Amino acid sequence: MEAKDKTQKCHTCGGTMEQGETTVTVDFGSGVVVVRNVPATVCSQCGMEWIDDDVAERIETIVKNAQNKHSVVEVLSLSA
Repeated sequence: MEAKDKTQKCHTCGGTMEQGETTVTVDFGSGVVVVRNVPATVCSQCGMEWIDDDVAERIETIVKNAQNKHSVVEVLSLSA
């Protein structure tokens, strides 16, 4: 019996997906939030990035907090 290839392929270009980090920028009208060091799955070929749902929820919370504080610019680093 042959072992199946566990390598994830990019849905956009077919490249190899690798664990990495990205920067997420959110412009919410009255301000901007920049979150650096966001864990992501990144295509080694086309650079397309995917963020897990739990990480996206954390970023949404950060943006909501910035909106509530009426921040114009907020830059944070997200650790895994």
